[in-house]
Amino acid sequence: MAVGDTSTATHLHHGQHDTRRDHLTGIGYGVAAGALWGVIFVAPKMLPQFSPLALSAARYVLYGVLSLVLALPVWRTLWRKPTRRDWVALLLLSLPGNILYYLCVAGGVQRAGVAPVSLIVGLLPVTVTLAGAAERGSLPMRRLALPLLMAVAGVVCIYLDAPDVRSDAGGRTYFIGLLMAAGALGCWTVYAVCNARYLRARPQFTSREWSLLTGVATGVLSLALAVPAFFMPGMATASAQPASAWGMFWLVNMGVALGASVLGNSLWNAASRKLPLTLSGQLIVFETVFALVYGFIYEARWPHGLEVAAAVLLVSGVGLAARRHG
Repeated sequence: MAVGDTSTATHLHHGQHDTRRDHLTGIGYGVAAGALWGVIFVAPKMLPQFSPLALSAARYVLYGVLSLVLALPVWRTLWRKPTRRDWVALLLLSLPGNILYYLCVAGGVQRAGVAPVSLIVGLLPVTVTLAGAAERGSLPMRRLALPLLMAVAGVVCIYLDAPDVRSDAGGRTYFIGLLMAAGALGCWTVYAVCNARYLRARPQFTSREWSLLTGVATGVLSLALAVPAFFMPGMATASAQPASAWGMFWLVNMGVALGASVLGNSLWNAASRKLPLTLSGQLIVFETVFALVYGFIYEARWPHGLEVAAAVLLVSGVGLAARRHG
């Protein structure tokens, strides 16, 4: 073999090794983000006396404050980076990706329960993959057909099991909860696709910087929610709540803001940068798996057979998609 050929082969080998390492690192970030995000499905169950509006406002006001505090040491440098267009994009992304998404999740969980809502949102790998299928670097759809079918089959298992959950809620309330879950699915699909594309086109921002800026933008938006949530009679359903309920309210929301929003979003941005959209889209399934586990622990029960089958199908589908990405 000629020297030039050897050099080219070595470069190719290193390139493949780097890509594989990037994929493994990105998958690790995505799984960790899912573990943190799963908490958001249990939080509304822990605070049933507070409205979704109050939950969303509190979480994102705290997220905004935390992001601002974390950004202070680098604020002078960071402040110069975003253009007016970047700030507009941050506000437009934060509205569906954070505010509306969590409003829908919290309202859905309070009306239909953790399992049905987390599994409707569990269709995110399907919707995000379909939305990102046209991008360069994405696998052709025929190679993803089986993993996607496995994800859909997992969700079907939960629907077959749904009558158990349905008996606990009025039919109409349950249906509204499912509609809100579908709304959350739509909001996050739009966010995941648009945020990944925007972030990849702006290499000047690190994942952490973009997460902090997203937090500040979301905090600004959430101030508009805070007025009706806490100052309009009946909106927070909190006027009759004792001080202990308010203490629990702020404690849970601080945990969600720090864990799911600050750390989870930062990990997700890092995963988005290292992975093609079709693969990062698949990893969102871990949010659903962790949400189910946390939900079963909170409800102090073992999962039903169909719930186990759903989790196995979802995780296996993701594993297969990851392997097909090399």
